[in-house]
Amino acid sequence: MKRTLAGLATAVAAALMLTACGGSSDPLASNNNATGQPAPTDTIIVGSANFAESRLLAEIYAQALAAKGVKVDKKLGIGSRETYYPGLQDGSIDLVPEYTGTLLTYLDKKAAATSPDDVYDALKKTLPQTLAVLDKAAAEDKDAVVVTKETAEKYKAKSIADLAPHMGEITFGGPPEFQQRVQGIPGLKEKYGLTFKDYKSLEPGPITTKALKDGNIQAADIFTTDAAIPANGFVVLEDPKNLFAAQNVIPVVNAKKASDLVKTTLNKVSSKLDTKTLLELNGKLASPDKPDASKVAQEWLASAGI
Repeated sequence: MKRTLAGLATAVAAALMLTACGGSSDPLASNNNATGQPAPTDTIIVGSANFAESRLLAEIYAQALAAKGVKVDKKLGIGSRETYYPGLQDGSIDLVPEYTGTLLTYLDKKAAATSPDDVYDALKKTLPQTLAVLDKAAAEDKDAVVVTKETAEKYKAKSIADLAPHMGEITFGGPPEFQQRVQGIPGLKEKYGLTFKDYKSLEPGPITTKALKDGNIQAADIFTTDAAIPANGFVVLEDPKNLFAAQNVIPVVNAKKASDLVKTTLNKVSSKLDTKTLLELNGKLASPDKPDASKVAQEWLASAGI
C-alpha cells in the first residue's frame, strides 16, 4: 500500500498514544470488561480493541447509531481479539470494528482466501450464526513486516523473503498475540522459513516505533495505516506469499440486534471509509493537540453527512 500522507510526519510522536486501556470518558461509556452480563435487549454495547484506530472506529459506529436514536453504551479498549471476542459470543458486547482477514484466520486457522471479496465471503460462512458481518469498507489496515530504511538497504530487502539469510541478526518486535497467531510468527516461519534471533513483546504504537528506530529490534509488526511509517521513512516489506490476507474494516454485530436501522446506518459508515480517510483520521488522533477519539469521530461523521 502506498503512503502519500507525508504531512503526517510531525504528528508521529503522538501517533497511537491514544491506545485505549479503559472506558471512554463519554457519558455513554461503561467499564471495559470483555465478558459478563448479557447486554440489555434495548441497548447495543459497542466494544473495541486496545489500540487507537479500533477505539476511533468504535466511536464512529456508536455515535452514528446514537444519532439515529439507537440506545448505545460502550466498552472500549478491552484488549486483543482473544480478549474481546468471547464478549461477542456471550452477548456482553454487541458490536465491534473488525478486520476481515485477521478475524477469518482467528476463526479458521486453515483459511486460504486472500483477496478482499474472497476473504469477506469466507468470513460470512465461517462466523457463528449468532453474529453478523455487515458491509465491508474499502478501508484496509493490514499487519505488515516493517524495517527501517537503513535495515532495508543493509540487507537489500524489498520482500519479507529477503530477511531469511539474516535471521541470526534480527530481533522481531510486535504485540504478544502476534507471536501465536497464524498471521504472525508461525505464518512467517511456515511461508518464509523465518526463525528470528529473538522476539520482543511490545505495545503497538510509539513503543514499537521507538524500539525500531533505536535498533532494539530490527523488524516489527506495524499496521499499514500507522502514521509512524511515512513519518520515519520506514519500509513496508512486500508479502509475495500473501501471509497477510485482505484486512478490510468491517462491523461485526450481534445478529439479534442487527435491525434494518442498524444495518443501514453502519453500511453507510462503511461506504464512506477508505484507506486514505483512515490514514487521515489516524493522523488527526496523532496531532499535537491530542484530540480524543470521540471528538475525531464526531467531526468525521459530520463531514461525511452521517
